[in-house]
Amino acid sequence: MTATTWIHLGGLHSLAFAVFHMAFWKLFRWRDTLRSATVADRAIVQILNLRLIYVLLGIAALCFVYTDELQTTALGRALLLGMSLFWVGRTIEQFVFLRINRPMVHVLTALFVLGALIFVMPLLPATCLHTECE
Repeated sequence: MTATTWIHLGGLHSLAFAVFHMAFWKLFRWRDTLRSATVADRAIVQILNLRLIYVLLGIAALCFVYTDELQTTALGRALLLGMSLFWVGRTIEQFVFLRINRPMVHVLTALFVLGALIFVMPLLPATCLHTECE
């Protein structure tokens, strides 16, 4: 696959996680479950989730609109590396903070690893990576 394809996959991955995070209020019944949290904790959880949605949508937009710049400029490559490290960190945090042996947790962990791989692939020199394969 080409670097362009990997970057577009990164955009889709980010978009999918943004949509997933938009569903958190219903999925985790935050209206009820956060009621027992302190006002500060309730606000922090929701604010951080909203900001993460914003960041993920921004990354998706960059992947679709500035594909060439992401693969050819130092800033773009730094952003791709930063996103890969974001997903590596999220994978590690999964094992530290969410020690639940459930299939969906394992699926999410795999999707975090996938994100790390998707964003690092355009940075690796490999056959057919930056040009069309014949």
